[in-house]
Amino acid sequence: MGKPASTKRSKASARGAAKKASKAAARGSASASAAFKAQRGAASPDAYYAALPEERRSVMQALRKAIARALPRGFKETIGYGMPGWVVPLTTYPAGYHCAPGTPLPFLGLASQKGHISFYHMGLYADPALLKWFRGECAARLTKQLDMGKSCVRFKRPEDVPIDLIADLCRRMTPVQWIALYESKLRPSAT
Repeated sequence: MGKPASTKRSKASARGAAKKASKAAARGSASASAAFKAQRGAASPDAYYAALPEERRSVMQALRKAIARALPRGFKETIGYGMPGWVVPLTTYPAGYHCAPGTPLPFLGLASQKGHISFYHMGLYADPALLKWFRGECAARLTKQLDMGKSCVRFKRPEDVPIDLIADLCRRMTPVQWIALYESKLRPSAT
């Protein structure tokens, strides 16, 4: 004996709803992908932030503002590597970045990736004492486990971004200190 007509209709209705949800997700994914491409091709920090999805824009702008206020004088905001960041300008450090001669020395970067918000701080990679301080502060201040690479800190949700902690980190290194640390890491060790 076959199934009652009401069961057949409810299964068909569920399949239809699933198809609609799948199509909507695909449209959302496509628009997110388009936004991601637009921000990666941004010619200025303002253009990058304007291209962000609405759910990320406010936290990224708050983070940008906090970093700009906290950084010691001498860093310059720019676009590099497809994301906004702060560098030591060539007028301050004419030698620039050894990996890309003629470009300013990178220091910080911010990115809204597909699955997270990334904050890059080159000082964390180069200065073990600063990294130790940061890890300790994260343990004390954050409710979630730190998700970190060598210089990249990742936050899965916008509400997880510790803006005050990142501002505190940004206050801890001047351009002169960053240049000295950078140069100390470039020199071959004496053997």
